[in-house]
Amino acid sequence: MDLLTQGLLGSAMAQSGAQKKEVRLATGIGFFSGLLADADILIQSSNDPLLNIEFHRHFTHSIFFVPFGALIAALLLWPFVRKRLAFRRIYLFAFLGYLFSGVLDAFTSYGTHILWPLDESRIAFNIISVVDPVFTTILLFAVLYAFIKHTKIAARIGLMLAVLYLTFGWTQLQRAETVAQTLASERGHVIENLLVKPTLANLVLWRSIYQVDGRLYVDAIRVGLFSEPHVYEGESIEKFVLERDMAGLSETSVLAKDISRFMNFSAGLVAVQPEHPNVLIDVRYSNLPTTVAPLWAIEMDRENPEEHATYVLFRDASKETREKFLSLLFGRVDE
Repeated sequence: MDLLTQGLLGSAMAQSGAQKKEVRLATGIGFFSGLLADADILIQSSNDPLLNIEFHRHFTHSIFFVPFGALIAALLLWPFVRKRLAFRRIYLFAFLGYLFSGVLDAFTSYGTHILWPLDESRIAFNIISVVDPVFTTILLFAVLYAFIKHTKIAARIGLMLAVLYLTFGWTQLQRAETVAQTLASERGHVIENLLVKPTLANLVLWRSIYQVDGRLYVDAIRVGLFSEPHVYEGESIEKFVLERDMAGLSETSVLAKDISRFMNFSAGLVAVQPEHPNVLIDVRYSNLPTTVAPLWAIEMDRENPEEHATYVLFRDASKETREKFLSLLFGRVDE
């Protein structure tokens, strides 16, 4: 998730294991340790544009890396707090702060190598957005109260409420998946692959992507708290097939390997942008849940297969897009 939430979770975890006189120090140690897993964002290469997305949320987010990540955090912080805490206590708070960094990210839709090196796949449970203000606020109030009152009870209550919120997200996901399956059945489609994920900053509006006969269908599903679910039918696009769409491309070429890396990152849900045949998009993400307009993609130079693909971003912060999204979120769109 976002850095603030990662840090707050780390603080709450560390506070929950602290004695009264240690709570404030544990807050800082836990916050720093909760952020440290995301240091993999610094792994970049000017010669390989895909290296960053390949290694972000990689080994530093694995549950098997937690003891080592906590040790790094403790060693970095030891010079600053060694006169106030024994190293074993610093390590304990760093361990608690680092413990769920990867797990929390796995609850989002981005994908995390939480079981590396035993499993190289990106795991995503899709029960919360990468940014969720409600979840963040729960942790923020718990951490602040614990810090001010020197009490770990507030942190533990905050953690329990956060777990309840994630459980609610899982329930919402099940409801949205049921609607998506019903929609496909009404269309006469037999789903081959289904992904349902929350849209930005909420657990009400969901994006559904499913595959049928080599085509990807995108729809928005509003799962209200006190109303029946509603579907906003969206667009569809032909799924990318390497042998067909890049006929003649050598499997050993740099471009072919980059395409494979991008497909792995995107859970295989990729397509060629119709108006730009050299652009391969990640269909999972869009500014609006009913469209296939991408948030990111790779640009392929078919004439130079030994050159790396270029990673490109498509940000649409226009007023029109924001208003359309809010209309879908609050159920103000009639279709």
